[in-house]
Amino acid sequence: MRYWKPVLAMFLPLTLSACATMSPVAGNFPPITPHQAQTGAENGKLVRWGGELIQTEPEAQQTCFTMLGFPLNRDGRPMLGREAADVGRFIACAPGFYDPTLYAAGREMTFIGTVQGIVSKKVGGFVYPYPRLSASRVYLWPLPEPEPRVSTVIVGGAWGWGWPGYYGSFGPGFGWAYPW
Repeated sequence: MRYWKPVLAMFLPLTLSACATMSPVAGNFPPITPHQAQTGAENGKLVRWGGELIQTEPEAQQTCFTMLGFPLNRDGRPMLGREAADVGRFIACAPGFYDPTLYAAGREMTFIGTVQGIVSKKVGGFVYPYPRLSASRVYLWPLPEPEPRVSTVIVGGAWGWGWPGYYGSFGPGFGWAYPW
């Protein structure tokens, strides 16, 4: 019985840690936003940015993603919705080909990379300064699971003559009634 305690003490933490999942974009990064990087003062810094994909542009040697940045939660997933305000637009470029059909507009993505200057592009009639991120890690978040549809079934009700003075949808005394 003496031998079980050290073995249990060694294997219990290992088995419990196997249940924990680690985000592929987790880590500690400086709190630099794309808005702050528009000045060019943050060039060369390693950052983690994410948000909602606006456009995917494959080029000869790389693919560039135009993003609407949002704050990230502790796992690195963008926090979209009413409670989260955008933190600015940015362009993230990664080596290789990323299929625009899979990386479609509206998907959530997170990047880890180095700020590499500013690219000016038009948004409508406005010229917008996009910080350019040279991405070393690109992560496309899985689509959220759809919520199950719930149907309500009423048991015990019946059509028939209702209580005296009850006006149902078919006139006085006709409508939903209890089955007694």
